[in-house]
Amino acid sequence: MSLTEQMSELASGSKKASRLLTRISTDDKNACLMAMASAIEDNSSTIQQANTIDMAAGREMGLSQAMLDRLLLTDERIAGMAAGLREVAELSDPVGRVLEKRERPNGLILRKVTTPIGVVVIIYESRPNVTADAAGLCFKSGNATILRGGKEALNSNQTIARLMVEAGQTTSADFPAESIQVVPTTDRAAIPELLAQTSHVDLCIPRGGEGLIRAVAECSRVPVIKHYKGICSVYIDSKADPQMAMDIAVNSKTHRPGVCNAMETLLIDKSAAQNLLPPLAAALTNKGVELRADEAACRIIGNGCKIASPEDWDTEYLDLVCAIRTVDGLDGAIEHINQHGSGHTDAIVTDDENAAARFQNEIDSSTVFWNASTRFTDGGQFGMGAEIGISTDKIGARGPMGLAELTSYKWLGMADGLIRE
Repeated sequence: MSLTEQMSELASGSKKASRLLTRISTDDKNACLMAMASAIEDNSSTIQQANTIDMAAGREMGLSQAMLDRLLLTDERIAGMAAGLREVAELSDPVGRVLEKRERPNGLILRKVTTPIGVVVIIYESRPNVTADAAGLCFKSGNATILRGGKEALNSNQTIARLMVEAGQTTSADFPAESIQVVPTTDRAAIPELLAQTSHVDLCIPRGGEGLIRAVAECSRVPVIKHYKGICSVYIDSKADPQMAMDIAVNSKTHRPGVCNAMETLLIDKSAAQNLLPPLAAALTNKGVELRADEAACRIIGNGCKIASPEDWDTEYLDLVCAIRTVDGLDGAIEHINQHGSGHTDAIVTDDENAAARFQNEIDSSTVFWNASTRFTDGGQFGMGAEIGISTDKIGARGPMGLAELTSYKWLGMADGLIRE
């Protein structure tokens, strides 16, 4: 069987499954999700055995420490996958919600009702926990999903998906096995072949670095929801509480540096830099962060600081590297972020409510925080259960994508023999 035929068969099976999913009740969906969560917990050792093989392959491939961290499945992360599935089960079913109702003078009654999108392809790198998150959210929202993780995570992804399908089939006789599928080949040519299946695939959501997302968007013939970069900034205002500023900046950068909501650029008001930068730089350095700063900031920080290049303001490091820049107050911070940011997540630390309001109003990003770490841009942290991804697009979904963002809608009309004159 050729690669084209293989991807056509995969997509065709998903389309059939997506139609069968419309028959599963909310109660049955929730029961399946709870069973999937238990299956993942009960088979933690099996998942970790598969992950051990992937970790070894990742080291042979020369993956960075940050990427290996994304690939690793610990007991805690496996428990987190199960907890995420249970949280999704507890959320309201997004399908069948009446968004709008109209009754026309001629007696035509119209309801705008949420529906599944259909078949969703998820393309992602390293993080195998995305397999459970994405499949669980798609299933709850009535969508079939095709998962294409990185070649380094194939064993982990296949094991997680298999356990979820087996749990679903055991729980509900109506559960279609092809509602959760993993692309079985690591051949990169499979992606354009799969994304050419316009009759079967309805949407693609890539998760990963800019190179992957651009490659997917350029080759896809189906709609793509994307964010190219996560160049997240934290701005420390002159009226920021020093300890709060330090806590938020260090957490934003070092909590998990290899993810898209980690801080890449630290901006600080010039008038506050002399007092705030030395202890803040020391705290970051103690966490192993390499500092690349403008000349003014480097003079204040002293030893251990490198002069930033123009490219540093536009770089998503996904590592323990931080660009630092002094700016002319709020106006300078807003100008820098709107010029160099990626529209993902930015934060201001200040006690000035007016400054915070201006920052949140004028920064053109999907999420803008006041006195909170950038690390909170996350479906779980937003109360969505798990998330399918984060979108920086402005048409359709924006920010963390949960259940509601995985639905479309249709109009249902009802009358009593009405005809149009």
